[in-house]
Amino acid sequence: MTLAKDYDSVMGRSNDIMKEALGLDYNEFEQGGVKFDYEALMKSTGYTLDEVAKIQAKTAVGNTPLIELRNLSALTRKYAKPGYGARIFAKDEAANASGSFKARRAACAVAHAKKLGYKGVIAATSGNYGAAVASQAAMQGLECIIVQECYDSHGVGQPEIVEKARKCEAYGAEVIQLTVGPELFYTFLSVLEDTKYFNASLYSPFGIAGVETLGYEIATQCRELIGKDPDMVICTNAGGGMMTGTARGLIKAGAVDTKLVAASIDLTGLHMASDEQFNKKSCTTGHTGFGVPYATDPDHSDVPRSAARPLRYMDRYVTVTQGEVMYMTEALANLEGIERGPAGNTALAAAFSLARELPEDAVIVISETEYTGAGKHIQPQLSFARDNGIEIKFGNPQEEDKPGVNIVLPKDPSFVQHKEADINHFRKRLITKAVQKAGLEPKDLKADDFEFLAAETKTDEAFVKEALGL
Repeated sequence: MTLAKDYDSVMGRSNDIMKEALGLDYNEFEQGGVKFDYEALMKSTGYTLDEVAKIQAKTAVGNTPLIELRNLSALTRKYAKPGYGARIFAKDEAANASGSFKARRAACAVAHAKKLGYKGVIAATSGNYGAAVASQAAMQGLECIIVQECYDSHGVGQPEIVEKARKCEAYGAEVIQLTVGPELFYTFLSVLEDTKYFNASLYSPFGIAGVETLGYEIATQCRELIGKDPDMVICTNAGGGMMTGTARGLIKAGAVDTKLVAASIDLTGLHMASDEQFNKKSCTTGHTGFGVPYATDPDHSDVPRSAARPLRYMDRYVTVTQGEVMYMTEALANLEGIERGPAGNTALAAAFSLARELPEDAVIVISETEYTGAGKHIQPQLSFARDNGIEIKFGNPQEEDKPGVNIVLPKDPSFVQHKEADINHFRKRLITKAVQKAGLEPKDLKADDFEFLAAETKTDEAFVKEALGL
C-alpha cells in the first residue's frame, strides 16, 4: 500500500520512521512522567569510549592538537588587573577529516550505520555536520543525502550555508536545499522513509558518544602539557552536543573540577524560522537562536529523545556578539597565524574576555576551531551583511549591537566583553516545559521525577520545586 505523503501524514509517522532509521526503540528508555533513562540511552550505542576512539582513528578523526595561544593570552593580560589573564589554549578541531569537531559525531554514527548494513546515511543540517557525515560516508562506501535549510523565499542563500553545501557535494553527497520553514523536518522524514537510510542525527547517542573523546583528549593533553586539568573549558553552544559530549568526556577522564562554560552569539530579536530575518544573521550557528531553545527543550530535535542535554553539564552560559566573534577571528589569524571559521571562534571571543577573570597560571581551553574558506570567511559574511542592509561599524558591541540592524566591531580589544546569561532562568524554563510536555501538574510529580529534573538542570530537588512554585 502506498503511504500518504502529505505533511500531516508523514509527521504522524515520525516515531515509526525514526525507529526504523536508527535501529533504536526510544520507548525502551521511557519511565513514565517526565523522566527517561538517559544513561541507558547513552549505553545503547554498545561502544565504550576506547572503542569510539578506535573507530575515529580509522577515519582520520581525533587526537587533534592542543595549541597554546600565547600572543592572545599576552594581549588579554594588557586589559586585566595585575596577575590576571589566563593562558588560552585551542583544541584545533579543524585538523579532523572534514574540518570540524562534527567529524567526531559523524564517525561514530556512520560506522554504526555500516555495521548494521544500511546502504546510506541522511542528516538534516545546514552546518559543518553535513560535511562531516558526507566525508565519513565516502570513507565507509555509503551513499549520503544532506537535507539543508539554505534559502529565503527569494532563493537567496546565506554564504556560509552555501559553502557547506559545496563541501558536502565535494565529498559526493546529494544535497537537498530548502527554503527556511517547517518543510525541513518533513522533507527529512520523507526521504528517510523512502530510502530506508540510516538517520545520522546530530542528537542520537552515537553522535554524542563521538564527542566524548574530545573532552577526554582535552583532559589528558592538558595533563601532559602543563601537568594539570584545565580550570575552564568553553564550548560554542548551539544544539548542545559539543557541551554534552565534551563534559561527559572530561568526567570520564576524572576532570571533575573543570568549570564548563557555554558560549553563544547573542541574536536576540531574530527569529530563526523567519523568512525575512533568515539572511539578517551573519553567523548561522553557535548563536542563541539555537542555543537557548535546545538548552531549555532538548527534545524538540529530530529524534524522540535528544542525547544532547547541555544544562546537565554547564556551569555558566555567556553570550558575545557577531562583531566580537569576527574581530577575534581576525585577531587569531593576525596574532597566532591560525585562520579558522567564525562560528568556532565564538568560544574564543568568550575566552578572551573570561581570561581576565582568572589568574595568569589558570588554563582556559576552547573546545573547537573549524575550517574556513569561501562563504565561511568573515569577508564574504560582512559583504553579505552589507548587501542585506546591515550597518557595519566600530564601537562598543555590548552597548550598540542590534542583531539584524548592525554588526559592531570592537574599537579595541578591551571592548571584547562577554555577557552573563541567566542560566537559572534557562533551568527553570526546562523544568516547566518538561512538566507541561508530559501533561502533568506539578503536584502530580513523584520523587524520581524531581530527581530526574534536578539531574537535567545540574541543580537539586529544592531548586526544581521552587521553579514549579511548590
